[in-house]
Amino acid sequence: MSTIDSLASKLADDVLAAQEETGNDRLFVEIGQVLAAASQTLEEAFLTECRVRMAEQKARAALERTLAAHRGAQ
Repeated sequence: MSTIDSLASKLADDVLAAQEETGNDRLFVEIGQVLAAASQTLEEAFLTECRVRMAEQKARAALERTLAAHRGAQ
């Protein structure tokens, strides 16, 4: 893993945890803007990491709802 990828991954973990704690679901965008002023490459990697994690969370929640409905119907 490259330095940029590892930094983006760690920052995404921290920012998404802070989003959950604060309830600010757009915090990742604000942090992305801070990154854009310093490093477009890191900004892009960070935003990709955030989007991938948020998409996985939504998909996992949908899967859990589907399984709960299926198990409740049995």
